[in-house]
Amino acid sequence: MSELSPLIAAIGSFQRDQIKQVQSADESAQPKVRAYESARIKVNVGHLHVSGILPLTPEQMLSAWDFFMSETQMANGFAALSLPKTLVEKLTRAKFVTPTPIQAAAIPEALRGHDLIGIAQTGTGKTLAFGLPIAANLSEGKIALILAPTRELAEQIETVLRSLNLRTALLIGGASMQKQLSQLRGRPQVVVATPGRLEDHIAQGYHGLRDVQFLVLDEADRMLDMGFAPAINRIITRIPAQRQTLMFSATMPNEIATLAGRILNEPKRIEIRQVGTAAEGVEQELLVLPGDQKPEMLGHLLNQNKGSVLVFARTRHGARKLAKAIRLKGHTSAEIHSDRTLAQRRAALQSFKAGTSRILVATDIAARGIDVKDIELVINYDVPENPADYVHRIGRTGRAGATGRAIMLATPEQRQDVRDIERLMKVQIPVSTQSTDRLVDPAPTTRRSVLEQVRRPKAGQRRRFGR
Repeated sequence: MSELSPLIAAIGSFQRDQIKQVQSADESAQPKVRAYESARIKVNVGHLHVSGILPLTPEQMLSAWDFFMSETQMANGFAALSLPKTLVEKLTRAKFVTPTPIQAAAIPEALRGHDLIGIAQTGTGKTLAFGLPIAANLSEGKIALILAPTRELAEQIETVLRSLNLRTALLIGGASMQKQLSQLRGRPQVVVATPGRLEDHIAQGYHGLRDVQFLVLDEADRMLDMGFAPAINRIITRIPAQRQTLMFSATMPNEIATLAGRILNEPKRIEIRQVGTAAEGVEQELLVLPGDQKPEMLGHLLNQNKGSVLVFARTRHGARKLAKAIRLKGHTSAEIHSDRTLAQRRAALQSFKAGTSRILVATDIAARGIDVKDIELVINYDVPENPADYVHRIGRTGRAGATGRAIMLATPEQRQDVRDIERLMKVQIPVSTQSTDRLVDPAPTTRRSVLEQVRRPKAGQRRRFGR
């Protein structure tokens, strides 16, 4: 969309009646006709220009006009999205006045009954983008099934939908099965679940999936990363083919495209920003240093930044170790990783939200489930294995139009990992002036060195001969 920015600006500066048709030089060419009912005009799109100043191709004009209409809908608030008056009033009372771009684009399409796939970063308001159409169109006796990859994200979604006066059931691991069974017996309108726990209930005899009207896959890419594809496929076989399916993802790997092609019916694709891009308000920084200097640098960064800080570690062991080291340095910190119980994870997140713990140490299990306002800094203490996880990690700051900072600590030999992240985001991360080293290419591995590594016994292991 960047190449259309001048066109969008020009369209926004003129009145709609100044958009006129210019006859094509090729009289045999049939101009496209597209009706924009919300603008109360019908534009014949052949070769167009705006007030005789900007020559546009038909495709450029359509793209720019669609974007302009989306911006207009955002400016006019939720009332312009054809939502029921009662929902608009509820949103107004909750001080939700202006829809985010993903909401302005997705809600009208979902209200019309279209399947859709939405590509947008975390923190852009996707929950209301599917929650409001569900609240508006869910039929009596039917349910909406929402699948999420982590407990934290599922809890966050359920809280938002419950605020819309929808009866909900929350099915997540680590919580009481009996309590969840009680929620299911109450005939909920919305079931929010992680795939594994939903399959547990199916094994116990839950048959409510035959009443599914809406299926939502939130953070679909993360669910596939976590190995939930087989469970999702099994769940979908139990859901009616006649349904509306909404899929949201921050990235679009081939696996997601394949899944979308199989389970969505002529979906509308809504891509707010290019796949793999980070939120606009996040200032990124790459800090290169030897591995043994990372603990000291972390302490320095925590002393420099007095606001709330989210620190990401690659492993649960690393997260435990970091949280303990941070506390020994006199900082208040909490931790979230897979070794913590659900109650402990909830308590840690609540402590971070309330400011009791200024620092939260987490693994990628929390990268898409933490919705905390005003996180000042995200520190990638460890470079993530999956480049897409970097996008989700730094998406915890700079949310909902706010600004934030993200610093990644990388050792010199992690050059390729850093380049993979930059390639995904199509940007070069600025190198910090605090760096004490630089990225280097890894030494080439020869066939001889590989064979020597294979043959060389590990420390403490005796070389074995024969069988």
